[in-house]
Amino acid sequence: MVYTLNHAEMQDWMRYALTLAQHALPHDVPVGAVFLDAEGYRIAEGVNTREKDKNPLGHAELNAMLEVAEKQGDWRLSECTLIVTLEPCAMCANALKQARVGQVIFGAYDPTEGEAPSKVLQSEGGALKVIGGILEEEAKEALQAYFKSKRGMP
Repeated sequence: MVYTLNHAEMQDWMRYALTLAQHALPHDVPVGAVFLDAEGYRIAEGVNTREKDKNPLGHAELNAMLEVAEKQGDWRLSECTLIVTLEPCAMCANALKQARVGQVIFGAYDPTEGEAPSKVLQSEGGALKVIGGILEEEAKEALQAYFKSKRGMP
């Protein structure tokens, strides 16, 4: 059974994920991910590490998912909730679905991906619940600030 978060709890965990995302800087896009267990306790977290580790799979969601699977000793994450600052990309969405993650809560929608990842997460055959737009403006602002700094914009 997946832990049911109320809106205030979702916002609190998203704030934590946004703080965590700052650990990806200055090398990587600031995305933070936190996994909760069936009782609502933090069991794993991750940030983007693609640039830092020169690893194309170094997405925050995948880094956190690997940690939770190692801790649980199981790849099935059906009782887990993922809270992530950016809508998962198609690769991460498919990995989350394959791992049978129970719930995904994200902040900013990813305009480069369209609605494809969310549709993958919610597609037939999965019990995964998806909630988007939690602290969306704060999550967008953090990403926009990073890309402006990369482009040398004020």
